[in-house]
Amino acid sequence: MNELSQATQLILAIFVPGALVVLFTRVTFNQWVALAITIALFTASVIAGYTREWLHYIVDAASMTVGFWYATRMMKKQTSQDETTLSK
Repeated sequence: MNELSQATQLILAIFVPGALVVLFTRVTFNQWVALAITIALFTASVIAGYTREWLHYIVDAASMTVGFWYATRMMKKQTSQDETTLSK
């Protein structure tokens, strides 16, 4: 990832972690597990040396937080729809 420009890395840091949390939530049906998997992936990328700047760490964390918020909201909406469907 060193050959990508700073702007490209920052744009990816804004969108990718949040999207991964939502994707993993859809796969695992648990937003906590999805968050843990995403954190593990980004920890591995930091250890491997793909990310070196504090700004990217902060943006990654903010993106994961927004993704977790959205995944939690999505799961609550799905649960309420399932309960409504079962009560009919």
